[in-house]
Amino acid sequence: MIRRPPRSTPLYSSAASDVYKRQVTVSFGKEILDMQAIILAAGIGKRLGEQGKNQPKALLEFGKKSLLERHIEALNHFDFSNIIVVSGYHSEELEKKLATVDSKIPIQIVVNPDYEEGSILSLSLALDVLKGNSELILMDADVLYDLRIIKKLIESNSSNCLLLDRNLGQNDVEAVKICVAGDKIVDFHKNVNKEYDFCGESVGFFRFDSMVVSELVSRVREYIRDGKRDIWYEEAIRDLILNHPDSFGHEDITGLPWIEIDFPQDIQKAEGEILTKLQDNGRL
Repeated sequence: MIRRPPRSTPLYSSAASDVYKRQVTVSFGKEILDMQAIILAAGIGKRLGEQGKNQPKALLEFGKKSLLERHIEALNHFDFSNIIVVSGYHSEELEKKLATVDSKIPIQIVVNPDYEEGSILSLSLALDVLKGNSELILMDADVLYDLRIIKKLIESNSSNCLLLDRNLGQNDVEAVKICVAGDKIVDFHKNVNKEYDFCGESVGFFRFDSMVVSELVSRVREYIRDGKRDIWYEEAIRDLILNHPDSFGHEDITGLPWIEIDFPQDIQKAEGEILTKLQDNGRL
């Protein structure tokens, strides 16, 4: 059962299923705002084979530190009022790990019991527990990345922002692509059917202002109400981009080290190439 600790209780306790809540005003240079983060960590790493069995991908370790720990530490370099982590596959293991992670930011765990269905369900559960009117950083958990990448997202002049890496192979059918014409995003999908000037791979991190968050909540609920529970959450984001292209921007992070962990070879590349290139030599 999820319970709320009394005010005198530290932000972290041994019960990882506790809900930790605190509302603060945070500052990012020019303006005062409230910002929350969602980390989607519910899925099964089927394509990882043996390395994806018996634990969530977010608990894969690189440099003796799990992806999940790295996310929390990276977010703690900035001021967030709340972090929501959506667990599913082996959720108890993820909760145990979170109970040991040091954070100045309260963490709320939401369990998706239907994690074998589409990721849109995980996003829906997380959006349901967002607090008040705030900006949102949405993150896939299965990414190893340099701290400068999340910094570019948070400090972007675009209040609704996607991250784009132009190092995209022509035959990379698995990559979710961000396609740009002029200065506008014209498509966001694995299978692109729009004309564009250039295209890059999405990192899987997003920033949304409170108005777009409200629209995202409505679109996600509509998909689920229509029985479309097996789709990727990116479909809802794509709808908003296509309906409101002037509201979205992108940051180019080409050249900064990062990798999404989907296959065994991704683990090898992360350990052999990416880890040593991270800012602070991978200590973050």
